[in-house]
Amino acid sequence: MAPDPVTGTGIQDVAPGPGTEDVFAGGSRNGRLMAAFDWSTTPIGPVEGWPASLRYAVRTVLASRFPMILTWGPGYTQFYNDAYADLIGAKHPGAIGDDLRITLAEGWAALQQPVEHAMATREASWIPQLLLLLERAGYREETYFTVSHAPAFGDDGEVAGMHAVCTEVTRQVVAERRQRLLHEVSTAAGRREDERDLATQVCGALAGDPLDVPFAAVYLTGEDSRLHRVATVGVDAASLPATAQRAAELGGVDVAALHVPGGPFGDEVAQAVALPLSGGAGREPVGALLVGVSPNRALDEEYRTFHELLAGQVAGAVTDARAYAAERARAEALAELDRAKTTFFSDVSHELRTPLTLLLGPITDALAESGGQLPAPVRDQLTLALRNGQRLKRLVDDLLEFVSIEAGRTAAVRVATDLAATTAELAGVLRAAAERAGLTLRVDCPPLPRPAAVDPRMWEKIVLNLVANAVKYTFVGSIAVTLRPEGDRVVLRVSDTGVGIPAAELPALFERFHRVAGSPARSREGTGLGLAMVRELAGLHGGTVTVESEPGAGSTFTVRVPFGEPDTDTAPPAPPGPPAEVRAAALTPWDDDLGWQGHTADPLGTVLVVDDNADMRAYLTRLLSPSWTVRTASDGEQALVDVARVCPDVVLTDVMMPGLDGFGLLRALRADPGTRAVPVVMLTARAGQEAAVEGFDAGVDDYLPKPFESAELLGRLRAVLERSRGRREPVPPAAPSALPAPPPPPPPAAGSGAAAVAPPQAPADRPDGTTTTWRFPSRPSSIPALRRRLRALLGDAGLDEDRVYDLVLATCEAATNAVEHAQDPAEPVVDVRVTLDDGAVEIAVRDHGQWKERTSSMDRGRGSMLMSAFGEIAAVPGPAGTTVTIRSPRPAG
Repeated sequence: MAPDPVTGTGIQDVAPGPGTEDVFAGGSRNGRLMAAFDWSTTPIGPVEGWPASLRYAVRTVLASRFPMILTWGPGYTQFYNDAYADLIGAKHPGAIGDDLRITLAEGWAALQQPVEHAMATREASWIPQLLLLLERAGYREETYFTVSHAPAFGDDGEVAGMHAVCTEVTRQVVAERRQRLLHEVSTAAGRREDERDLATQVCGALAGDPLDVPFAAVYLTGEDSRLHRVATVGVDAASLPATAQRAAELGGVDVAALHVPGGPFGDEVAQAVALPLSGGAGREPVGALLVGVSPNRALDEEYRTFHELLAGQVAGAVTDARAYAAERARAEALAELDRAKTTFFSDVSHELRTPLTLLLGPITDALAESGGQLPAPVRDQLTLALRNGQRLKRLVDDLLEFVSIEAGRTAAVRVATDLAATTAELAGVLRAAAERAGLTLRVDCPPLPRPAAVDPRMWEKIVLNLVANAVKYTFVGSIAVTLRPEGDRVVLRVSDTGVGIPAAELPALFERFHRVAGSPARSREGTGLGLAMVRELAGLHGGTVTVESEPGAGSTFTVRVPFGEPDTDTAPPAPPGPPAEVRAAALTPWDDDLGWQGHTADPLGTVLVVDDNADMRAYLTRLLSPSWTVRTASDGEQALVDVARVCPDVVLTDVMMPGLDGFGLLRALRADPGTRAVPVVMLTARAGQEAAVEGFDAGVDDYLPKPFESAELLGRLRAVLERSRGRREPVPPAAPSALPAPPPPPPPAAGSGAAAVAPPQAPADRPDGTTTTWRFPSRPSSIPALRRRLRALLGDAGLDEDRVYDLVLATCEAATNAVEHAQDPAEPVVDVRVTLDDGAVEIAVRDHGQWKERTSSMDRGRGSMLMSAFGEIAAVPGPAGTTVTIRSPRPAG
């Protein structure tokens, strides 16, 4: 007999359908659990009395691999599949056959309306990312589901229950939310110099996501190395520690006592994590971040990863802010140094003009008034003095003008000018020098359609600097100077077939004091201001200067200035200038236009004079010829050719020359057994004891700084010759040993008096050529040995001469300080470590005593200035010694 119908369950008569044993068939876990469940204890009764619609619905749910749930009857009796069981966690299997409203009581407030609406209206719902409170893992959990509720129909066609399909999207929703927060933190941080303002902005961004960060506090490391609280969000700042020693201390904060609500349901936060803000690999943390943990999310691996990313964002922003602030401070310091240098150059230049005036005035007057009556030798000497005095005046004037331009005190006074005729005349000033150099100078300046408004004095500097530069760097071929109108502008082009300029050097070519390293030239003389001056003067006319160059093919400099309008009808009166030949000589000091020849009836011997300055060669020839047979060469390579032909008795050489310089010449002479004994005397413009010691360390016989007295030079040459004729042939110095450095000597025993100190150790074996260490006795006599070894090491590493010179000078200054100012050393030695890394150089000088403070009377005023001028300096004092580190980065380009 059929069971009685159940009101509101859709059960009237047991219709044909799956057999009792087939309802839960299929092999699913929940199917087996439901088959074993006593359904007679539920409002829907035993399985035998279920209508066919319920049986088919249950079979459909169990067969699906998508999370599904079916409720039946007014008691919301539940049926669900394995996939749904995974979603409700600990509520399974107790939820089978139970009332949905009881099973999900904590979330029923969110589910009731869509469920009842679907059953009442017979319209299915679609709710993406529905927030649902679940207690499936032992805590009140924030979860999100995309769910659809639909009516379930009984055999009579009436609504008998609810059929829901759902999928959990909690991880997706939370991950997207956290990703947005990380982006907002990054955007809020931006590029800020004030790290406190940065921390405030970061906390402002964190306030936008209280679900993941209920509260936060940013701590930054202060000068005392402690953590200081600088910004908070979501919590009373006074309830958190103001300072801490380490981030771990912040993890001990009693979070429950803060009573901070968190999560979407307002539960109190009970946990927080303290995250160090890393300053980078191998560096101390820059701060710490204290963040609250949501009470409705488990602190799982994903949550911890989010915290790490958040701390990384904040740490990176703080590091960038500090780096930006340091860079700005450095830029301000450099700007202040630049202003100080500008003022210095201005003051020095002004001071030089008075003695220059008093030197050049009388010489000019003497030549003008009595030049025809003066003996030829006297007239030649006065002309030489006038020419080089004018050159010095030009250098001083260039410095003054450049300083004035940078200070904004110089303006172009434009007047209507026949620019074609003016340019042709100016270029012609250097025609004779170009022809003597074997070059062809072509000047193509046809008349312009109208006068151009330029400052004549500035235009002269532009033309002469460009043409002189072309002559200096062109050895074969020609130089072309052209002037053409182009629209409302005048275009000056100076082209040459010279050595060209590497592409890497072009961006910095017009920077002041910039010189292309290793570029062949007729002379190394010059201030490096010429092209910078051209750019500034063209800019004062509203114009530009550009360059096109190809190494080995030549260069073309192009100046474009507007025709413009004159500022005045009459040009300011120009001071009387020197003759054209004197102006040209001032621009081309290498030009050998003097034909003085050495002659002597009874010479002491033969001296080879090597100097790239023609006037200096001529002066030395005139000075030495009464007592010596004089031969001359313009650089080291030409000198070696001359020596190979006839070996001189003495070589008198300048240090800084194009091509092979004085030190290169010295090394070549010492390496050849046939010229090893030839005495070498060096002349250089580098003055001071350091420069002299460098020369002697290189093996020179005598050394004389410029300017020098003629009598002193003659006496030294005679003494060198006499010593060389009376000595035996010298033995070449032995190459330094490549043995590893022995261990440091033990300290002297107490009361033993002055202990004997081992000789300097040889460099450690360095197969990769990266690091070398030496140990020297702590005494002044060690400095020359250090200088020799360091110069050889850096030279072998391929560093350019100027950089080697600067680093050797700075290192020897540091070593001298270590010798002079280390008190009571534990070991009477100075350790030197040199690290070479792809062009970058780091040199550490360490003593083993306590640093002795200098008094004002002891301070030579040059130590720190010398060292910091040639690299980045770091001095780390300590009770066991002081280490001074000199860093010279790899040159740009």
